[in-house]
Amino acid sequence: QVQLVESGGGLVRPGGSLRLSCAASGSIFSIVAMGWYRQAPGKQRELVASLTSGGSTNYGDSVKGRFTISRDNAKNTVYLQMNSLKPEDTAVYYCNADLWARVAGRGDYWGQGTQVTVSS
Repeated sequence: QVQLVESGGGLVRPGGSLRLSCAASGSIFSIVAMGWYRQAPGKQRELVASLTSGGSTNYGDSVKGRFTISRDNAKNTVYLQMNSLKPEDTAVYYCNADLWARVAGRGDYWGQGTQVTVSS
């Protein structure tokens, strides 16, 4: 059983910052990549940022230069530092992991989501 637990969401004013964390736990053999997606009301889920085990990053166009993804391999944890937040960043943010579980093999896992609201 693999679990992704997110934390760090909340309410912030435009121009402010937040840091999201996502810890993967359970029967994990290795992690291929971890990342963040978001979904605003009435919109499709979209990629925010991803980070492979090799260190390659990919960012959505709307967050480039403002958000930074990083990881702590020892803790199987990925972080999303969000700066210069805008109202249009308001969404539920989901952690995603592409990983090899010891029994189930390779799979795609999702966290429960954390709300980020940017409003004055």
